Amino acid sequence: MVFGWGKKKQEEKPIEEIPQNKEISLEDVPNIISDLSKLRRSQTLAEINSLRNKTAPLIDELMKIGNVLEKDDLKMDDVDKHLAIIVVRGKKQVIDMIKKDVVSLPKISSIEDAEKLNSVLNLILKKVGDVLGRQTRVIHIFAKKYASQLKDNLEVMNSNHSEIRSLLKNYESTKSLSEETLDTIKQIKNQTELRKEKSKKIENITKNTTSVNEKISKIQNNIDEIKSSDKYKKYQTLKKTLDDYVNQKSKIKDQINTQFTKISRPLSRYEYASSLDKDQKNILSNLVSEPIGVMTSENKDSIIIILENVRKGIASGSISVKDVDKMDAQITETEESLEGFIRQVSEYDKKHQEMKNELNSLLPKDLISLEKDLAKNVSELDDLQLKSETFQGEIDEIDSKIPELVSEIEQKLRQFSNTRYTILAS
Repeated sequence: MVFGWGKKKQEEKPIEEIPQNKEISLEDVPNIISDLSKLRRSQTLAEINSLRNKTAPLIDELMKIGNVLEKDDLKMDDVDKHLAIIVVRGKKQVIDMIKKDVVSLPKISSIEDAEKLNSVLNLILKKVGDVLGRQTRVIHIFAKKYASQLKDNLEVMNSNHSEIRSLLKNYESTKSLSEETLDTIKQIKNQTELRKEKSKKIENITKNTTSVNEKISKIQNNIDEIKSSDKYKKYQTLKKTLDDYVNQKSKIKDQINTQFTKISRPLSRYEYASSLDKDQKNILSNLVSEPIGVMTSENKDSIIIILENVRKGIASGSISVKDVDKMDAQITETEESLEGFIRQVSEYDKKHQEMKNELNSLLPKDLISLEKDLAKNVSELDDLQLKSETFQGEIDEIDSKIPELVSEIEQKLRQFSNTRYTILAS
């Protein structure tokens, strides 16, 4: 049961002050925070010390009330014996509590002392409140003259304790705010240093980019010089001729394919049924799929052997065809065409190789290495540009973040002081 104190004082409305404006640099902030923190600490200790001095006499009064109550018999002679026992027991509990738990308040010279005062006062009020709560009927009925004193005394003590606790809480909040602000300053300095590093990297990249561009320009000039020479023009002309000449092989290939397509069915069946050596099997396989690939003088006899074996297979019936006579004639036709096919392929290969050899002799030796160097430097230039763009993006992000951090510091300083600080860009 609550003893009956705890009424809140009516809060006085603070007089609104017109804020002052002041421009400062970021370097000024730590000193401002230090000065404001010291001032807040001094004010907090002064206010808590004042509350302590107002509360100390009330502690003394509690002790006096205990001494007086101990000597007061509360006129128990006229009270029922059983009730008198309860009253005496309750009175003893109150007196024992006051003697044991109501102690003098510590003096204040530091925030640690103030926290100790808060703890001591909290313990006193808790102990007194617990006992008086349990013995409230005894005090209000049989010790009325003490009840009013205790109530008034404890009400003021409780109010003072609430103010002390609030002051400490506000001081701790100020301390945290100070640490947060200093941490934000550290973040700004780190971001500023990081920006310098990124800017230095971009500066180095710009130098490297200039150097690479000069290399590219020099290499390109060398390439242009080579490509403008008569030798290179002759090379290009011959290369075009060679590219056009490659089409000639397609015509030869089509002629050979057309001829061998006529006998492709028996050739394919012979491929699956024959027992040839490895080289002949390879030749037979090519005759079925890509005959131009085996049109050489070295293979002529083997090709004829294969074709004759196919002819025999047809004649014996092991290789079936619709028209035996027609297929026999087409095999003969193919054998008679072999010499011409081999000559065409041989002449083509010979001329093609001669043109390639001449083309290679005309190709400037430095051109390939120059073009490789050009590709390498162009790739390096692309990498440098990408890195530069990445670093610039990071710098832009820092440039947008720092003003936000500065704004945070200005808002936190506003909580410290009535002065409205504006931090100027350095």
